[in-house]
Amino acid sequence: MADPSSYRPKPGEIPDSPGVYRFRDEHRRVIYVGKAKSLRQRLANYFQDLAGLHPRTRSMVTTAASVEWTVVSTEVEALQLEYSWIKEYDPRFNVKYRDDKSYPYLAVTMNEEFPRVQVMRGHKKKGVRYFGPYAHAWAIRDTVDLLLRVFPVRTCSAGVFKNAARTGRPCLLGYIEKCSAPCVDRVSAEEHRELADEFCDFMTGRTNTYIRRLEKQMGEAAEEMEYERAARLRDDIGALKKAMEKNAVVLADATDADLIAVAEDELEAAVQIFHVRGGRVRGQRGWVTDKVEEITTGALVEHALQQLYGEETGDAVPKEVLVPALPDPVEPVQEWLTGRRGSGVSLRIPQRGDKKALMETVQRNAQQALVLHKTKRASDLTTRSRALEEIADALDLDSAPLRIECYDISHLQGDDVVASMVVFEDGLARKSEYRRFQIKGFAGQDDVRSMHEVITRRFRRYLAEKEKTGEWADGATAEDGVTIEDGTAAETGVTAENGMVTRNGETAETGEIIGTSLTEDDGRPKKFAYPPQLVVVDGGAPQVAAARRALDDLGIDDIAVCGLAKRLEEVWLPGDDDPVVLPRTSEGLYLLQRVRDEAHRFAITYQRTKRSKRFRSSPLDDVPGLGDTRKQALLKHFGSLKKLRSATIDQICEVPGIGRKTAETIAAALAQAAPAAPAVNTATGEIMEEEPGTMGTGGEPVRTGAPDERRGQET
Repeated sequence: MADPSSYRPKPGEIPDSPGVYRFRDEHRRVIYVGKAKSLRQRLANYFQDLAGLHPRTRSMVTTAASVEWTVVSTEVEALQLEYSWIKEYDPRFNVKYRDDKSYPYLAVTMNEEFPRVQVMRGHKKKGVRYFGPYAHAWAIRDTVDLLLRVFPVRTCSAGVFKNAARTGRPCLLGYIEKCSAPCVDRVSAEEHRELADEFCDFMTGRTNTYIRRLEKQMGEAAEEMEYERAARLRDDIGALKKAMEKNAVVLADATDADLIAVAEDELEAAVQIFHVRGGRVRGQRGWVTDKVEEITTGALVEHALQQLYGEETGDAVPKEVLVPALPDPVEPVQEWLTGRRGSGVSLRIPQRGDKKALMETVQRNAQQALVLHKTKRASDLTTRSRALEEIADALDLDSAPLRIECYDISHLQGDDVVASMVVFEDGLARKSEYRRFQIKGFAGQDDVRSMHEVITRRFRRYLAEKEKTGEWADGATAEDGVTIEDGTAAETGVTAENGMVTRNGETAETGEIIGTSLTEDDGRPKKFAYPPQLVVVDGGAPQVAAARRALDDLGIDDIAVCGLAKRLEEVWLPGDDDPVVLPRTSEGLYLLQRVRDEAHRFAITYQRTKRSKRFRSSPLDDVPGLGDTRKQALLKHFGSLKKLRSATIDQICEVPGIGRKTAETIAAALAQAAPAAPAVNTATGEIMEEEPGTMGTGGEPVRTGAPDERRGQET
């Protein structure tokens, strides 16, 4: 536990300007990000007597080992930078809202030639119009089923669409007139897009226009005694009204607004959002967060606004946002929202009328969400805590292993040997910390030696990171074949002003405070900088001994090691002749099994990816400047790689897009490459001949045989 006075800034060092500050722990991990109108006044609050601080603030400042700041020119820039850094660093002491579920949206893919209506989850894509979010996917499907009577837009997948176009027969929806069947040219692309536009207009709330138009057409059909057509129009009107009834009018004058309510106690807070478009509730969502810092309701609202609109632009940000409390100050947040929308946004507290009544409904939903979350989490927290305590007792650890790393080796009969590292923190998977390794120290199958190599490389990197003050540059690849994913680029575009101190990764004279520029990237979580309290290996005594020996060779003696053998689910410890047997009902054993199974899944997925890539490889891959299109053209022209290899340069030049120089390069590459081994049917032993249409994507013949025989034995 650090003493805040050990890294307290010197008097006069902190500028009296707007900015963003970061607290770091002893491993240089960013644990808290905040913004301030005056950095000097705000940071001074953290370095007062510990007894006067809120318990969570006291925990943060005693966990931290240094503080740094970045000066910006306006409070709006500070808000933008704070949001970017919270997303980038994922600080443990910041409020981070997490969705209580993955909400589905009704999406219309206007970026396609024939727009498609479908259910979508996850990140929003450019060129797709979204409506919602909805509480359940079935609610979207019910709405779409009603609207397809009037707006028969395509809902099928790309594969179904192409198959219908190839056969000249539409799918079932086309036959029952719930799709306009553009796949068989019943309507043109322009007519289908017009239908999609009308569908979107209806979903945005412009409903009366279509209802009146259909009623007029129904009356005309009745006057002309076209009673069947009039009946169909009557049913269409009924379908539209039924769809509208699912979203009753809650606000008059076709208001577009988002209503945000917060329910909180001393430890947690729940946020509920109602999305109102055209006066109707079009979507609802909720978040829950731990209050790991002393925070007001207005600050909770500000964080909710950042998460809700941080990635949105244009009409996705409504004209009106109603909240239970305003951020302090409110002007920068309102200016930021206006910038995201591109026009004025009103951020206010409803005082009376329908909006206040609806806000009370949203507030009740937030209260219920908080109660439900506490009921679920009480059991979850108790279970995870008990599991960690059981592991600590069984392995005789000094404390509960809050960070567990598990390693597994995977290969296919000695080929494509890889390893995985998965991380669990507080009993939960932390997928951003997962890592993959390629075994390059030797060839062949030796799980014990592979485990020793992986553990050595991982903790050699940990020791190296401890000695460094900077970070690995983006895109760098670790030594010894360790794969490192690129981090998120540092935020740019905001200019630091007012005499900001820039030390470029070096500590200040006292070794306490660092000032950084906005383009400096030395604060993102390091790849291998944080040690676990427990290393778990997938295997028995030999693998455990190899892992322990690797740590001993590096001089690391403060990390516990154990292994979990699959056969009897026994826990092996280094140097013990007998395993530790945990009860089958033990929560600790269940957690170790989850960790081991996750490591196995991650390793075998990587191994299969490498194997698949190797099977798809082709000598054409080594020809510089030869892309996929021209590769396919070559293989289509000659029918197989064998025939291409025997072709002359003049014959290769006959392929469209292939010049003589490229043809010479192709011929040279194929001449140098050894011919592929013949494909063998492993069930019969028969040598397969290459035939057109049997090639893989890389141009080699596809190996046939029973799936289990092709796969071999994976570990």
